[in-house]
Amino acid sequence: MTFDHDVIMEIILALGGLGLFLYGMRLMGEGLELAAGSNLRNLLEKLTTNRFLGALVGVVVTGIIQSSTAVSVMCVGFVNAAIMNLSQAMGVIMGATIGTTVTSVLLSIQISDYAPIAIFLGAIMVMISKKNNHKYIGQIIAGFGILFFGMTTMSANLKPIAQSEFFSSIITSVSNPIVGVLFGIAFAAILQSSSAAVGVLQALGAAGALLLPNAVYMVYGIHIGACVTAVISAIGATKAAKRTALCYVLFTVTGTLIFVLISMFTPFHAWIESVTDNVTFQISLVHIISSIVATLLLLPGIDLIIKFSEFVIPGKEDNEVEQSRLKYVDERLLSTPPFAVSQVTKEIDRMGKLARKNFEKSMLAFVNKDEAMIKEVEENEEVIDYLNMAITSFLVKLNGLNLEDSDRVKIGSYYHVVSDMERIGDHAENICELAGMLISKNESFSEDAAKEIEIMNKLVMSIIDDSLKMFESSHFDQKMVDLVSNIEQEIDDKTAIYKDRHIQRLSDGTCNATVGTLFMELLTNLERIADHSTNIAFSMYPHQEVTSKEAVG
Repeated sequence: MTFDHDVIMEIILALGGLGLFLYGMRLMGEGLELAAGSNLRNLLEKLTTNRFLGALVGVVVTGIIQSSTAVSVMCVGFVNAAIMNLSQAMGVIMGATIGTTVTSVLLSIQISDYAPIAIFLGAIMVMISKKNNHKYIGQIIAGFGILFFGMTTMSANLKPIAQSEFFSSIITSVSNPIVGVLFGIAFAAILQSSSAAVGVLQALGAAGALLLPNAVYMVYGIHIGACVTAVISAIGATKAAKRTALCYVLFTVTGTLIFVLISMFTPFHAWIESVTDNVTFQISLVHIISSIVATLLLLPGIDLIIKFSEFVIPGKEDNEVEQSRLKYVDERLLSTPPFAVSQVTKEIDRMGKLARKNFEKSMLAFVNKDEAMIKEVEENEEVIDYLNMAITSFLVKLNGLNLEDSDRVKIGSYYHVVSDMERIGDHAENICELAGMLISKNESFSEDAAKEIEIMNKLVMSIIDDSLKMFESSHFDQKMVDLVSNIEQEIDDKTAIYKDRHIQRLSDGTCNATVGTLFMELLTNLERIADHSTNIAFSMYPHQEVTSKEAVG
């Protein structure tokens, strides 16, 4: 087969149109995701164990971000991070296969004449808007226009190519069910988007290069090809995450087999063609019907699919080092920044509670001279140090992505919060060292000193609890600000008073020098823990007029 200059140019223009189409889809999807950010986050956080509600959530979320691949990868990440169980994740994934059909419906509507206007308006909004949220809306509009402009360019330049014998032979071969399904799997796997793959088929249909009997088996194959990214993302993940990817494959393969048989032995094609003579809309209908019917048929059988996945991937998770990893955060979540922000917040909250637990145990070790408690603190401190490094690394990656304005402010404050939590853990470890010295020397405090230690312990525990509560709520509360400020001031005042009293006890001979040194160092550590706790509380309100004393490292 020979190509003249005109044919080569048509191929180049068709490829350019494909590039614009794929870029426009990605641009629009990212804009939708960022604009909807916190709402999407709240939607998934309210997910219940009801699989049918999960499927509905999957439809909505995928319909918004226009990518079932992203949602499935996200679900694998959620299961890996123990945020969702397998049944919940499968409900969302099944719903996602329906949500992804929204793009094919949009592409079947003849609005390409308005694409240049959308590109112009979107570009202007991105250029002149000062607020990120307004830029995201502009990005959605521009992406929408680029998507349709690319599809029009692709379709227009495919028409002459479609008349060639070489192209006709390829199209004829995919009418074979096996070849068509395999072609669809490879196509979706390469593009990493079922929406994009179906969109290209619609462009070929609009160009007259593809009829429904040739396209239908490719559509079924595309459903399976969409699983590839999720399967890859499960490599190296937990057993539960691997089972999620396997269940996704089982679901799509079963659904594909059902519709391959329906298409082979029923007049399914003829019925679709009787509804409309628009090939683009015919392909969209096949995509929608196969997705909805497969989901409705297989959704009640999730438990059977899960049991089979457990048979294929047997065994329980190795929980021996469970704490020495991120529990709520997963690298896969970086593909969806709004969710990543939500999950890293939970991870930091976990770190804060662990630091609080270490402080509590360190004081028990000090007061009760408990060596076993000292060992627990040391073990927890290793986890805290790990979380400090791992969370900070994740925050750096997250900060490099497109974020909502409010989320970017949060990330900026989180660096300081993580550091302060780590320092609370360090001071708890210091207290354990003092406890060890107290045990080794077999010393005790006077009754007055013991009462003062008890008072300080309660005050510091109170300020840690209030600070973590403020961090978790992330809403400005003047009463809480005043409460934390007052407790911090009380701790500062009592620290000064108790140091003076202890010096007097040393002078009176009530306490010896060894115990006196340990008491003074304990007070210093307690005061610094209070300072770091105050920093955590106030770091969440960078734009509010609150004052906090800088913690001493």
